[in-house]
Amino acid sequence: MDGRGALDVVEVRPGDPQRVLTLLPGRGYTPQAPLLHFTSSLLLERGWTVREVWWGRLPPTGDPETDARQALVEGERALRAVQAREHVVVAKSLGTRLLPVARELGLPGVWLTPLLREDVVRGALGAPDKPSLLVGGTADNAAWDPEVAEQARLDGWDVLEVPGADHSLELPGDARGSLRVLEQVLDRVEGLIGRLQR
Repeated sequence: MDGRGALDVVEVRPGDPQRVLTLLPGRGYTPQAPLLHFTSSLLLERGWTVREVWWGRLPPTGDPETDARQALVEGERALRAVQAREHVVVAKSLGTRLLPVARELGLPGVWLTPLLREDVVRGALGAPDKPSLLVGGTADNAAWDPEVAEQARLDGWDVLEVPGADHSLELPGDARGSLRVLEQVLDRVEGLIGRLQR
């Protein structure tokens, strides 16, 4: 397993080299942000290797779409670099644009605030080959599409739709409620990991 991307955007937190989590963040939601940090911590506690992709280490071009494309090239490289018995993807927002690559590689995954209104993400759904989870909030109108999420559920995806949650999966003005959402997400991630290890 290669622990570094061409531009050194992958940070490896070592554990079992045969059980690997690749973390693909959002554009502004880094691996240190709550959903990703605690998901990484959960898998580290269970002995997994965690590979965090850091888009912010890429040199900016001045064009957000060019920056996004460059980030996704590095993210795809990070996914393809792993040779492990178990490899799970956790992606947030921008990182969910790599759903087609994960499906091609046969990887299970957790897709946080997936960009369901984008063709590249929506078109890669279908019936999952491996345990997979979609998580989004009803207040995330730019990314979350309840009808697409419901169809994914009918196709066999595990779907957690959080009423009132925004693109950070937080409940504006409700800190404790937001912590409960985080706990719900971690419970679902733990369940997915449990299904993989049966």
